[in-house]
Amino acid sequence: MIAIVDYGAGNLRSVQNTLDAIGAEYTNRIEGAEKVILPGVGHFGQMLRALDERGFRQPVLDAIRRGVPFLGICLGLQALFESSEEAPGLRGLALFPGAVCRFPAHARVPHMGWNELERRHESRLLAGLPERPYVYFAHSYYAPITGATAASCTYETEYTAVLEQDNIFGVQFHPEKSGLAGIQIVRNFVEL
Repeated sequence: MIAIVDYGAGNLRSVQNTLDAIGAEYTNRIEGAEKVILPGVGHFGQMLRALDERGFRQPVLDAIRRGVPFLGICLGLQALFESSEEAPGLRGLALFPGAVCRFPAHARVPHMGWNELERRHESRLLAGLPERPYVYFAHSYYAPITGATAASCTYETEYTAVLEQDNIFGVQFHPEKSGLAGIQIVRNFVEL
């Protein structure tokens, strides 16, 4: 069973629809889940405060530390970092070092639309996809490149588009809005 973390905002229904399309079962209970998905849209600060208020931060971290496969989507990927310029002083899940930054002042934000991924190393999430698949983005902030960056994208600057380390996965784009490529990415996660 896959747990979808419902913190009161986000693209929950779209993620549920994608899981329905591939026949995956899901729940909103993190405890005992075989996999965890943290979907996200909105504001970094609001998401982290909601996770804390609902008591989800520690169960999510505990699941990840137990080796449960975790997928953060958009803001869910950004939450994996220490902090974000969007909410100075508020700590993220801090599983990866660094801060999420806003695109440069001259950039048109939010960055919305279809963009190409550039693979940096092998990726279980991207298995079965073309070398440079197109996926759908909608964001104003971006995560830095790290050793766990499996694929990047460039919009004014290069940033992490796919994060993959051990049982931790994250995508800056919205697989639930990325057509067949997005369905394959979610299927790859479900079938880990």
